[in-house]
Amino acid sequence: MDWGIPVPVKDAEGKVLYVWFDAPIGYISSTKEWAEREGKDWEPYWKDKDTKLLHFIGKDNIVFHCIIFPSMLKAHGDFVLPENVPANEFLNLEGNKLSTSKNWAVWLHEYLEDFPNMQDVLRYTLTANAPETKDNDFTWKDFQARNNSELVAIFGNFINRVVVLTHKYYDGVVPTPNEFYEQDKEALKALAKFPKILDNSLERYRFREASQELINLARLGNKYLADEEPWKRIKTDEARTKTVMHVALQIAAGLAVLSEPFLPFTSNRLKSILNIKDSEVETSWNEISTKGTLIASGHHINKSELLFRKIEDSEIQNQLDKLETTKNSNAQMEKESTPQKDTITFDDFSKMDMRVGTIVEAEKMPKANKLLVLKVDTGLDTRTIVSGIAESFKPEEIIGKKVTVLINLAPRKLRGVESEGMILMTTNEDGKLVFLNPDEDRIPNGETIN
Repeated sequence: MDWGIPVPVKDAEGKVLYVWFDAPIGYISSTKEWAEREGKDWEPYWKDKDTKLLHFIGKDNIVFHCIIFPSMLKAHGDFVLPENVPANEFLNLEGNKLSTSKNWAVWLHEYLEDFPNMQDVLRYTLTANAPETKDNDFTWKDFQARNNSELVAIFGNFINRVVVLTHKYYDGVVPTPNEFYEQDKEALKALAKFPKILDNSLERYRFREASQELINLARLGNKYLADEEPWKRIKTDEARTKTVMHVALQIAAGLAVLSEPFLPFTSNRLKSILNIKDSEVETSWNEISTKGTLIASGHHINKSELLFRKIEDSEIQNQLDKLETTKNSNAQMEKESTPQKDTITFDDFSKMDMRVGTIVEAEKMPKANKLLVLKVDTGLDTRTIVSGIAESFKPEEIIGKKVTVLINLAPRKLRGVESEGMILMTTNEDGKLVFLNPDEDRIPNGETIN
């Protein structure tokens, strides 16, 4: 693989520019290209002292974005430096690393075909499960649960009840409230706090935390309705019911405004249902904190429509079946694509001393995710072998295991531990590591493999 380009200066023969020295320049040139196309000036985006430069990246690129690229910008002298580099951990798919080359991925165009007009559900699930502090897993079951248990049952349920009841009792007109009870004031005070709560999370790049705070606002609305029971109260106290529905509609309007960064398509649909237009209703986050109401009495809202739909088990199984087909196809391709190595002579083979052995001790290598330190009885001695199998086996599972050992491999230090051999292994049809074991348990340690 070509990791760099030749340095175009005298006496630099054999020297190359590392790809990550050259690549970041593309961020600047792409900004310039965009600005020329849009008729804008590119320089303020990279040179103005008031510009706030942020790099949203994965953890594998931290060094490049925190050391190499900033060093280049500082050395030039005319460019602003990144103020923050929010770096995420890795996101896996159903327990395995994402791989576009192996088709182990969720392709957006396929997702939109299988789940039309549900862009926000995928956006919400990824945000709610963002790998901010540790590697996380995207699973289709979690996707279904987030949609059905949170977006449908909490957010969508609250909005649907408020809009349906408003049309049932008041023909879609926001009622004029009467006396505000303490619980009404508390609900409106809680609503007023949410812009600052969300701002605080977003400013700290805690998007997962922010998404859950948004759902907490919907929970607030559901609890308020459940406590006040306007569907019962309308029969005995119409004046009180008007206040309850007025407050509930303010919470619904708050969700329409505050959901925009997380659920932009849903936000637009909810604004349409509530007949909110920026020219008529102030929608600033700051004004949610200061205004007593977001939509005025007498304002007419449109008919209810479902913001989210339930995802069925069969739809999820279809996605899991796709991945299973991909896994089987990859396993078959790996079998077919492994070429035969160069031909060797019997003398070459006979140089390898392979023996039956037994693992008598096993422990994790400190600060190494993949390595186990094994003690293996080879029949000749008990030696240390470091093996990269920690992600497939727990130490206690393999003690007493019969194994095939290459014992005359030159010793090699791994993380300061000298490894004196190699355990022979292969992979099964599921891609999992398996030991190449002797068929008979009665074969003693030290027997040679011919």
